[in-house]
Amino acid sequence: MGRGSIPKLLVEVSSDVSLMIFVGGSHASPVEEMVTGAQYAIAVDTIEKAVTTGSFKEIILITDSRELASRCSVLPVSAEIDGGPFHFGRRMREVIARYRIKKPFYIGGGSASLLSTEELSSIAESIRTAENSFIANNIFSADFLAFTPGEVIERIELPSFDNNLAWLLKEQAGLTDIPLNRTVGTQLDVDTPTDLMVLQLHPLVGRNVKEYLEGLNLDVSRLRRSMKLLTDPMAEVIVAGRVGSYVWAHLETDVACRLRVFSEERGMRASGREERGQVRSLLGYYLGLVGPKRFFKSLAQLGQAALIDSRVIFHHLHLNLSAPDRFYSDLFQPEKVTNPVVRAFTEAAREATIPVVLGGHTLVAGGLWALIDAAWLEKDKERTGGPTRWESRATATA
Repeated sequence: MGRGSIPKLLVEVSSDVSLMIFVGGSHASPVEEMVTGAQYAIAVDTIEKAVTTGSFKEIILITDSRELASRCSVLPVSAEIDGGPFHFGRRMREVIARYRIKKPFYIGGGSASLLSTEELSSIAESIRTAENSFIANNIFSADFLAFTPGEVIERIELPSFDNNLAWLLKEQAGLTDIPLNRTVGTQLDVDTPTDLMVLQLHPLVGRNVKEYLEGLNLDVSRLRRSMKLLTDPMAEVIVAGRVGSYVWAHLETDVACRLRVFSEERGMRASGREERGQVRSLLGYYLGLVGPKRFFKSLAQLGQAALIDSRVIFHHLHLNLSAPDRFYSDLFQPEKVTNPVVRAFTEAAREATIPVVLGGHTLVAGGLWALIDAAWLEKDKERTGGPTRWESRATATA
């Protein structure tokens, strides 16, 4: 439906919570197209889950893809097709005003791939009964959030991107933060090829995403080898990058192996250090001193696998990389990387004697959480020879 359309009601419900799903994406290169396609599949899964809850007055899809809008036309959803320059805050304000939304529940493309139906219902119910409040998966870098009242969008500086919307609602509009439990569903955001590989290994992935990933033929061997070590008390695994305190706490209680954690540059984007070129990394300094081959040889002396948020190192080296260069590095395809420094780094990582996994922030946050889930799933299956608690749940909710 176009911008002049009237929103379609899902069912006769008393809720005044409206779900807004924003899905963009890039088609500039095959590897970016791959990630965008996954985000489309995640959006469809999310809409299907939301429909079953009966918790929403309406569902509105805001996208620049006519293909995605057409795909969702069989579902009770109002599609808003965008074209031309996009500004997140202004677009959100426009949709809230036109649909007269009292209590918006925003979800960004790729941010709810493992969010359960129960979690969707719970967040909707919490914001339905709240006043002057918001619920976000991360107050400093929100991928999804619900807030009330919707008109408060008129009282804040409109952000270009969704990351700092929660912070603005708190600081400029004075809304109260309702804490949200951290789970694999609330923390996993999908925006790199590595995130797709993580999803492929998780049992609760939605049916549309599962079908899409099966057609990509991704090499998950490094992730699978690393994942198995997480349940091995004799193993040691390196985790490096923007590792948050909540992830560290989860690692302390939910993995069996020993860990070497190098936590660097948390909040580098939100603080402006990334934009100002002020990112500094201990691992980056060491890489600069010894070169990529010696770098990964040294890591192999410290652990049996390494999960690395490579963006911290890349920004330390002041590399202004294209999305394809970052993504092809994640996929260990250095022959497709144009930047010579990243190409050499990726080649050395591929040739390392231990499994190395490269990715963005999600790899050492929600992605790592999902890997831990998947690792214990594999362990349970080996012990019992039958369906695990995750598989039983997936079957019951299919």
